[in-house]
Formats: sequence, structure tokens, C-alpha cells
Amino acid sequence: MPRFRSPRPRTIAIASLVLVPLLAGGFVLRSRSNADGARVFDQVLSLVNDRFVDTLSAGALYEKAAQGLVRELNDPYSELFTPRRDSEFSRRTGGRYGGIGMMIEDVGAGTGIAVSKVFPHTPAEEAGVVAGDRIVQIESSPTAGWTIGQVSDSLIGTPGTKVSVRFVRSGVTEPLALHFTRAIIHVPAVNYAIMLDNKIAYIPLQQFNEDASEDMVAALDRLVRTGGAKGIVLDLRDDPGGILDQALSVSNMFLREGQQLVSVRGRNAPPQIYTARERPLIPDVPLVVLVNGGSASASEIVAGALQDHDRGLIVGTTSFGKGLVQSLFPLDGGYALKMTTAKWYTPSGRSIQKERKLLPDGEFVEVHPDSLETDSARKARPAFKSDEGRIVYGGGAITPDVVIKGDTLTTQQQAFNKLIAVKLQPVLQELSKLAIDVKPQVKSPSFVVQPAWRDDFFNRLKKAGVAIDRAQYDSLGGYVDRVIAGRIAETVYGDSAEKRRNLDVDVQLKKAVDLLEHSQTQKDLYVEAQQMAEATPPRK
Repeated sequence: MPRFRSPRPRTIAIASLVLVPLLAGGFVLRSRSNADGARVFDQVLSLVNDRFVDTLSAGALYEKAAQGLVRELNDPYSELFTPRRDSEFSRRTGGRYGGIGMMIEDVGAGTGIAVSKVFPHTPAEEAGVVAGDRIVQIESSPTAGWTIGQVSDSLIGTPGTKVSVRFVRSGVTEPLALHFTRAIIHVPAVNYAIMLDNKIAYIPLQQFNEDASEDMVAALDRLVRTGGAKGIVLDLRDDPGGILDQALSVSNMFLREGQQLVSVRGRNAPPQIYTARERPLIPDVPLVVLVNGGSASASEIVAGALQDHDRGLIVGTTSFGKGLVQSLFPLDGGYALKMTTAKWYTPSGRSIQKERKLLPDGEFVEVHPDSLETDSARKARPAFKSDEGRIVYGGGAITPDVVIKGDTLTTQQQAFNKLIAVKLQPVLQELSKLAIDVKPQVKSPSFVVQPAWRDDFFNRLKKAGVAIDRAQYDSLGGYVDRVIAGRIAETVYGDSAEKRRNLDVDVQLKKAVDLLEHSQTQKDLYVEAQQMAEATPPRK
């Protein structure tokens, strides 16, 4: 379904490309200038310890000093992990954890932490938790004032252990007291994969966790090797990256044994060159790869390798532009240092690292943002050549072979989403309850939104405090039906049903499918793309 876009600021976590060294390194002082610096540090540490107005333990002083050192590197990807953050990072990249099976978010405005998604076949789903439920108590502790990290840490634990949670639900007078037994929660890298019309396989890869290659093999086996798909769309949009080995494995599924996948160059070390080590799973079925500004790190490694070897036509908008490698160094006491140690390059030699600067508020922003790749900006970047001699560009992210702007909203739809965002938590609850209430009336995934459902949703919006009048609501027409239908389809039939209902409004996917339908081979795809480029006015 269309996603509500909140006007309030959000923090977006980009999963880095991570290498894990076997040993943690240390720092060695080798010169008099270094020794002088060490003495200054010791003097400052001693003065703070002795004279600072508040008492700090020696352990706290050293941790703050270490945190400051890493922060002053001015690198958004280097971070000193506390034991809790290290565990959280491992869960995020690993794809499995012990918990109750729901995604949570800070809904802002002092209203606390709410459920944004419930994973299927989990303790949360079995207990009846729905999106929009607000967490107000865990065990005997009220969660007022808690951060999202504190709530997450309290819900996650050893599988088989129990946890009690109280939820507030819109329209329900008393909090819901639910009891859970934690289970292994598997966050899939490929949540679903479907066959579109004309035998086009659509595979959205959400992240490069430990199961990415396994999930990809399963999808390709079912849709291509068994299902006979004649074309593949690999969707890497908003895939933030993850584990290097998984990116290499996914690339190898389409590239020949011995072809270079990526090279890594760091300080005081020879370049590391990674090549495909196995025969490709799918060597010649035409392939389109979708990317956008949320495609980062490992996603860009895959897109870059496929583009350089002319194995995948890249469609969409410019990727994120993260060409750096982080290594994870385990430290004493459960701490870990995630530090940038190298840059990576595509097989043609391109660095795709985008230049970013640090603002006073601590945010890193692009120096030259250009998500749609104007022709003038593209020509200013270093040019490289693919295996077949096509021009590909370095110097900042992956430039699509076919640039297609993403979905856009009308002014009325944007205004509606802003109204919704102010009351997001109760609106999500009411939308989920509407989907559950009408579920008995839904007989097939192609159901039609009934006028009564539309009227019901309007009344629920008013109940949730959304300041919208009937004329404004009616002017939204099919957009409201898409919102309602998307949630009902997801609730009754799952994420893939929701996606099928919204194919017509995904202009990037529609273009990918159109290109594949007119192409028998990968070379045909590039011919189609070239003809499209020649027929498109230049972007200035």
C-alpha cells in the first residue's frame, strides 16, 4: 500500500558493508610527536578526573575519550559500539533474533513507541498484536520516556523465555495485557518473490543479511529454473546493504566463474580482488536491476558488478553512493569498533563513493545531490567502460542505464499524508482494525474496495482526530482506495498480494517489465535502453 510520509525528521540507519577481522589491532606510538600528543591526552584525562565538577569513573572517562576519538574522525560510518549496540548491530546484519516478532517505531509527540508491523507466524501475530498498538509497559516497568532502543532491548531475549507487555489500542478503554514466549524470529532477506505476467520473475531483496544468498537461490529456483521465467527483475531499491560475502554470492549467481566482482583497497595493504568462484546459477536469462537513493553498499556492489559485465540493466534513480568498507574489531568488555578501513571499486575500476560533508548538527549530506543524474552532472564525472564498451560512470554512486523517476504524489495526496502523519499511531490502528473487520467479506486477492469500507475509513479517521472534511476526502478518489486495499491485501493475503495490487503505480517496475517483455536476450535489453535514451530529451 502507499506509505504515509511523515513530515517529522527520521533517523535512517544505513547498514554498512562489513568485514570482520579475526584479531583486533592496537595503536603503537612511534615518534616523539606522537609521544607529545599522548602526554597532552594524559594531562587532560588527569585534570578531568581530578577537577571536573561531576565525578566520573575511570571506565566512563576512557569510554568517553574513545567515543570522542572515533567521532572526531568525521566519518559517518565509523562507530564505537557499546556491548548493547554491538549486539543490536549483529542482530540487524544477521537476520535472526529471539523476540516476539514485530517492528516498532517512535511515533513522536511524546506518545511513545508503537508497533509499525507484525511479522507473520510469530508470537506477536498469534497474540493478536496489530500495527498501531502502543507499548506502555513491559513486565512491571512503564515505558513512558523510554527510547526505541530501550524498548527493543527489553523485548528481545533468549528464545523460550517469557515477557509480558501492555498495549494501548485506539478505541479500547483498558490496556491489553499480553504474555509472550520469545521465539527465533527470522527476518527474511527476500520477503516474497512472485511471477508477473509474461513470465517475468520479480524478486525484491530487502537486505544482505546472513540469509540473502539462500533466499535468492530459493526464489530463482522456484521462479526461473522450475517456473521458466523468461526475464528477471531484481529489486534493490531501499536495500541498505549488509555483509560482503552475501553480495559476492548474489553477484556470482549471474556472473561467470573467474569474473571480477569487486576490489578493495586499504592503507598499507595490497588490493584484495574478489572474483566469482562458482558457475552462475542463472547465466543468461535477461536481467533488470532496480536501484534508488536507498540502495547502498552491498546493493551497489551487486549493481556495479552486473553493470560493468553487461549482465544486468540498471533502472531507476541514482543509488546512495557508499564506496567504503568497514571492519569490525572486537574489543575488551563486549565493545567493538566499526571503522572505515578501505574503499571498494567495481570491476571496471570505478569508485562510487559520494562526497558528503558534516553539518553543525551532526548530519552528513551530499555535496552535489543529483538523484536524477542530469546530463551535465554525468558528463563531469569520470567515465569508464563496461566489458562490451558501454560508458559507465564513477565518482559518485551507481548511475542507472535507464533513469526513471519514482512515484510522485499529487498536491492533494501530499496534504492528506501530512494530516495522517500527525495522528499516525491511531490511524494505523484504525486501518488495521478495518482490515480485520472486513476480512470475512474478502473472497479473493482481486477484491474491490466497497463504498461502505471507504465511509468506514473516513469515520475512523475522524475518530482518530485527523482534521479532514468529507469533500477533501472524496477528492482523493482512488488514492484512498489504494491505502485501504493495500492494508486489507497485506492482512488477508500477505505482502506479495499488496505488491500485486499496486503494480500499476510502480512506474520503475512497470518500465523494467516493459523492457523485458520486448527483449529476448540481455543484449536486446541494452538496445532497448539505447533507443529509449535517444528518444528522451536531455536532462539539464
